[in-house]
Amino acid sequence: MSGITKKLTLKQQRFVDEYIISGNATQAAIKAGYSKKTANRIATENLSKPVIKTAIDKRNAEIQSEKTMDMQEVMELLASIARGETTEETVTNKGDVIETATRNSDKLKALELIGKRFGAWTDKKEISGNLDIEIGMGDYDDED
Repeated sequence: MSGITKKLTLKQQRFVDEYIISGNATQAAIKAGYSKKTANRIATENLSKPVIKTAIDKRNAEIQSEKTMDMQEVMELLASIARGETTEETVTNKGDVIETATRNSDKLKALELIGKRFGAWTDKKEISGNLDIEIGMGDYDDED
């Protein structure tokens, strides 16, 4: 199509939205407004159309991206915890829920994880013991 991206019709967009929700193409076609009699055939056709498949793949990628933390977000959250900028909900003996400061143990764990990420320290293990090594000459003759 010479660089021009084909747009989805309103029904096709509704089909994509409903398919993302249910994963059922026939039901998505019906909810998008296609006839119940032809919904199965239309659903199969829609899933075979590159423009619709691309729209479904793109939307699934967006959803996955929204659900997944990237490394930047992980490091920002760890830094926030380490700095004591976060709070936790704690239930009191009376059943009340109160906001409390981040525990020191959580701050230390966050600092440890940040340090490991940047290789600030490594765990070293000391191993001691005896090792007997025999070096044999095998079946060589000393004839020169």
